Amino acid sequence: MAETVDNIVLQHLIKILAEQAASRERDAEIMARLGMIESGIARISRDESANYAEIVQDRHSVDKLKERIERIERRLELNG
Repeated sequence: MAETVDNIVLQHLIKILAEQAASRERDAEIMARLGMIESGIARISRDESANYAEIVQDRHSVDKLKERIERIERRLELNG
């Protein structure tokens, strides 16, 4: 009888260890995937930052063009 109880306990422990190993594997996969997601978000943030810098440069270019056009218009009004 005691031997049967020992076997049952041993079987349960083996099942628990197997489930624990499977959980560790699943956790490792989840952590790896989470790392990839974090890398992707960082890449997107970097790209957005670069896009914002380009937008600022474009705005400066447009402002300079506006100033030139206004100067040209003023000159034409004076000469015309």
